Amino acid sequence: MPELPPLPDSIRASLPAEVQAYILALQTALEAALKRIAELEARLGENSQNSSRPPSSDPPGAPSRPRRTPSGRKCGAQAGHARHERELLAVEAVDEVKEHHPSECPDCHMLLATDWLASEPPLRQQVWDIPVVKPHVTEHRYHRLGCPVCERVVTAERPAAVPAGAFGPGVVALVGLLRGRYRLSVREVVAVMQDVFHVPISPGSVIDVCRVLSAALAASHTQSQSMLSAAPQVNVDETGWKEAGKRRWLWVAVSAMCTVFVVATRSSKTLHTLLGETYQGLVTSDRFRAYLALPVGRRQVCWAHLKRNWQAFSERDGPVGPWGLAAGELIGQLFHHWHQFQAGDMDRMSLQAYMHPIQIELRELLERGQTLPLDRAQAFSRDVLAVWPALWTYLVVENVEPTNNAAERALRPAVLWRKGCFGSQSEGGKEFVARILTVSATCKQQQRHVLSFLTDTVQAHQAGQPAPLLFATP
Repeated sequence: MPELPPLPDSIRASLPAEVQAYILALQTALEAALKRIAELEARLGENSQNSSRPPSSDPPGAPSRPRRTPSGRKCGAQAGHARHERELLAVEAVDEVKEHHPSECPDCHMLLATDWLASEPPLRQQVWDIPVVKPHVTEHRYHRLGCPVCERVVTAERPAAVPAGAFGPGVVALVGLLRGRYRLSVREVVAVMQDVFHVPISPGSVIDVCRVLSAALAASHTQSQSMLSAAPQVNVDETGWKEAGKRRWLWVAVSAMCTVFVVATRSSKTLHTLLGETYQGLVTSDRFRAYLALPVGRRQVCWAHLKRNWQAFSERDGPVGPWGLAAGELIGQLFHHWHQFQAGDMDRMSLQAYMHPIQIELRELLERGQTLPLDRAQAFSRDVLAVWPALWTYLVVENVEPTNNAAERALRPAVLWRKGCFGSQSEGGKEFVARILTVSATCKQQQRHVLSFLTDTVQAHQAGQPAPLLFATP
């Protein structure tokens, strides 16, 4: 923001008091307007590289992401790389075996007999294919018999193992998986079920089936939250969501064992609901104020967010720009040493030693930032200094990283789903979102087949039996 030149004292003294007051009011209004213009220009220039906005929100005029230096190698596999081939199934796992024998020798054209087997074993080629899928339809007939005593017609009752609706556990699990894991719209689910699996289903039935699956997954979601509450360290993040047009937030917490999603408001109350009221572990997150409810000693603040914040300041005019550039250079060194540590090029003590001078310089920058002529820079510096110990937890605690990448990666599929479905429309839809995302992500962490687990869970639910455990209890 350009500074206004002061009015010379010789001119000011010659002006009437009313004119001096009027000029002062104009100067004050102009300074406020210039400040407002600078803030609006900064907001207009926000993108995924200098703010917390996702890359998908970047406008067409946003600067392109920095390209990596070309390595000079051709695309694809490099010469001498280790081959990665599909392992052959055991013979007993193969559905059909076809034997092929050569008919004659290509050199002398001698006819070969099938009993002249060479000492080498045959070459094996396994061809995978999918047969035409035909649904298995079971008709249940509930006969009516007349009572000879009271002349009442008695109808057979539906067995507990038979679902109340038209779709069995396999269909319910598959529809829910297509909707919640592969992010298909309701009408696309209808098309896939009819075109690929030959199962006629209506859009309304897709919604009903998702409700059944959501009820079946309630116990698994609760079990995941219990497991999360006992985790020593979690990564937490949140993104916008819609529920019947109302603003909501989709929260995620990622531990080494499980991933839990919750749709609720953006508040510290939701954070405690997600983690558990008595959670005593360490939380990696950004600087959103809801996380201030956690003790600073049990936090790790994401350095990727701080990097983007300082990048935005480096694009400002005046003394704020060089201040932001200086911090950006220090953060670049911070990540360089962290990558060296991850690669095994230095141990933890060396990492701490290399980071010590960077810590001193960054603190000096933050203290200087409180005196800069920009309210946002001053507030940013005060807020970061308030959580200063939480910036360096990764230096002393094992398995803690300086970024919140684990939670951000977990949110990406949900963000893509949100862009296609525009959120949920009811309380039940919100619960389905949280439960299917939780179970899908946790099954992947547990290396469990998602569709098989969903099918077993629905089968137990429809039969009135306890749900299968998502993972063995510790």
